[in-house]
Amino acid sequence: MLQKIDMLMRREGISSKLELSKKADIPYTTIDGMYKKGTENTKRSTLFKLANFFGCSLDFLIDDGMEVDLPRVQADSFSYVPVIGKISCGNGSLAIDDIEAYEPTPKEWLSGGDHIYLRAKGDSMTGARIYEGDLLLIRKQPEVENGEIAAVLINDEAVLKRVYRNGNQLLLQSENPNYPPIFAPPTEVKIIGKLKMNVIKY
Repeated sequence: MLQKIDMLMRREGISSKLELSKKADIPYTTIDGMYKKGTENTKRSTLFKLANFFGCSLDFLIDDGMEVDLPRVQADSFSYVPVIGKISCGNGSLAIDDIEAYEPTPKEWLSGGDHIYLRAKGDSMTGARIYEGDLLLIRKQPEVENGEIAAVLINDEAVLKRVYRNGNQLLLQSENPNYPPIFAPPTEVKIIGKLKMNVIKY
């Protein structure tokens, strides 16, 4: 687990245990003790706090050898959100064609509305630290504010873009300079929902 924490620290630009302690609001003695004594006796509350801070799932953070089944032990704290493999649009409404799995998700992440997970594809959003294979928590809603990142459906392909309104067109902007902006009339683009969280899954 410490290797995973080190990797996440590098990804967030955190260079020391002390900096992690301050930013994650976890006592330094707890962080230091994990590195000196191992993580076997680390409190579940600390693991959950680390997972929340890094925006990753608990099952990613916890070692395979740790016999912890938080969704089962604390079932009332979790909801199971579908991971969607394909979405299509017919008669103006979205249709979910393929549910790959159900992901246990802390209820505190699901504030109002319906949620789904989509898998990030490609490298068009790397500027927003969204990478191939990341699990994206999407709150289903037909409209988003200017500049918000949303999952949108274009020609039956769900993509993640920053959405702007430009007169009678939508401007879909990637977070990678190698990808030009996409201009499309609203009739050709269906907004699936707003990005709530990028949950790192490996």
